[in-house]
Amino acid sequence: MTSRARPDGGDRCPGVLRPFVAGDGALVRLRVPGGRIGVDVLGDVMGIATEHGAPVVQLTSRGNLQLRALPDPLPEVLIERIEATGLLPSASHERVRNILSAPLAISLRPLVESLDTAITDDPVLAGLPGRFLFALSDSSGSVLTEGWDLAYQALDADEGLVLAGGHAIGVRSVDAVSELIRRAHLFLDHRSGDDVWNVRDLPTGSPVFEGMHPYDVHPPAPLPPGAAGDDLVVGVPLGMLRPAHLDAIAAFADEVVLTPWKSFVVPGAAADPSRLGDAGLVITGASPGRGSPRASARPTAPAPRPTPSTSPHRQPLG
Repeated sequence: MTSRARPDGGDRCPGVLRPFVAGDGALVRLRVPGGRIGVDVLGDVMGIATEHGAPVVQLTSRGNLQLRALPDPLPEVLIERIEATGLLPSASHERVRNILSAPLAISLRPLVESLDTAITDDPVLAGLPGRFLFALSDSSGSVLTEGWDLAYQALDADEGLVLAGGHAIGVRSVDAVSELIRRAHLFLDHRSGDDVWNVRDLPTGSPVFEGMHPYDVHPPAPLPPGAAGDDLVVGVPLGMLRPAHLDAIAAFADEVVLTPWKSFVVPGAAADPSRLGDAGLVITGASPGRGSPRASARPTAPAPRPTPSTSPHRQPLG
């Protein structure tokens, strides 16, 4: 049987190689850094779910995927099929590749890839808790509604802010990943024990906040289902993606972007959303199946760009 013990200070966030055993069987979580995923990959994941467990793919609140009611222990063939999807590139780091990115911000995609590579290439960061979350946003502040630990908000193409626990520091965009990685190391070096999982659990004087200044983030509300330019934000009822949903999505796009709000961004689908609606997906209105009151909160204005007199000091370069 898969171990039900609680290693890492009780951090039970599951992966493929460390499932969580629930009442209906083993549960595994597949990380999708930045949320961008091929529809063919989703089809492969759906096939695994249908053959080995519950015939649905759950969307998580961090833009990841979850399969449940799987055999315990997991058959080797199941693990090999998941590896073949490309969603398990690192056995040592599978539970720490938690990266949210603003779903509509195409400009952030290279940054997502760079951060994911930097995390998986760093042996020390395999020790991050499975609950530790990185977030990347554009100037809108999208996804900064979520419970991130370290974040980067791009103010323009050249500069932005690294954020941590109500603090910020200005950085050049080319230094954003290295600064996030540096502060993740500080978190591991200075947390008081394995049961400290998040930056919000640190004391205010923690070295994680060195050189930073107090800063309030004012993100907009989560994206509701509906048109976003030529694209369509499509809600998945209760976050349960079913084969019929996937068939409808495949008619529009080869690739979609997962959001942390139980939805997808489907490129080019805004002009003809009816087929997606007919398949049981949510194409207008509030975010589906979202328990948090943030889902129905009124949008707030994006944070104003800091002026030279109020901007957090830029970290010295060189």
